[in-house]
Amino acid sequence: MITKIADNLFQVKIPLPNSPLQSLNSYFLIGPERNLIIDTGMNRPECLQAMQQALQSLGLDLERTDLFITHLHADHLGLTGRLHRPGRRVYFNRPDAQRMAGDGRWEELFAFGLQNGVPSESLQAITKDHPGKKYEPTGRLDFTILDDGDQLAAGGYSFQCLATPGHTSGHLCLYEPQRRFLIAGDHILDDITPNIQLWNWQENPLARYLESLARVESLEVELVLPGHRRLIHDCRQRIAQLREHHRARLAEVLAILEDGEMDAFTVASRMTWDISPDWESFPVLQWWFATGEALSHLRYLEQEGRLRREKRQEKVVFARVA
Repeated sequence: MITKIADNLFQVKIPLPNSPLQSLNSYFLIGPERNLIIDTGMNRPECLQAMQQALQSLGLDLERTDLFITHLHADHLGLTGRLHRPGRRVYFNRPDAQRMAGDGRWEELFAFGLQNGVPSESLQAITKDHPGKKYEPTGRLDFTILDDGDQLAAGGYSFQCLATPGHTSGHLCLYEPQRRFLIAGDHILDDITPNIQLWNWQENPLARYLESLARVESLEVELVLPGHRRLIHDCRQRIAQLREHHRARLAEVLAILEDGEMDAFTVASRMTWDISPDWESFPVLQWWFATGEALSHLRYLEQEGRLRREKRQEKVVFARVA
């Protein structure tokens, strides 16, 4: 489905089969000399077909089309290798590019999950079916790096790059101050909350996410163009809702740990989730994402001095600080 948002700016729905996200919002900016596609969908046939149909309907020539990718997740980045043409640019952020360039990142990720209580018998299925690994781009990608504050012109608009770490360490939004709209990737979503996960002890993604929300809150934004679901017309109200969601999550985690020390997987199993009230009926892959979400809140509380983290043989556990 293609929707015109403003002059030279279109939203294209790219289906994400078997995903609770349902679809990706890709944005097409059409210019007289160059076009820009913002986010692509996964590297799978259904996404490619939808993208090709949109290109044909809007008359976009990939030979004169650049790409801008908000962050490293496969539902935003996956088709990049198939859409990129020689001489065209793929704009990306520095932290996520460095993460992708590292060797053994998936092995490190899965080892971290095992350390935090994800059952070893589940890891084989998670490793096989993780969409980030299964539908990532093919081939080597040469990125043109954009940093916070850089300018990007497309479709008659002049965007400011806005670093909004949290959902990933390098997540990058585009802000158009004249039209007061924000192309937000997964930083701000409407009827779902962005998944904030931790898979590295050196980071505190929830703290960075809340800081990023405060930064966007200070801007004049009349329309948010998110990476999934509906457009958002009241940015500050949605930010307040997201902030309250995480406040409640932090309180829930603290209440769960009143029963004693636990690993992150066990904490996640006791948290409330929209998927199902019954943890055992969760798809195994959702155990993974839920554990990562629990970890981000546990790490935040640890950094605040409200929890302590300890090693118990091969597992990491958290406990309340008296």
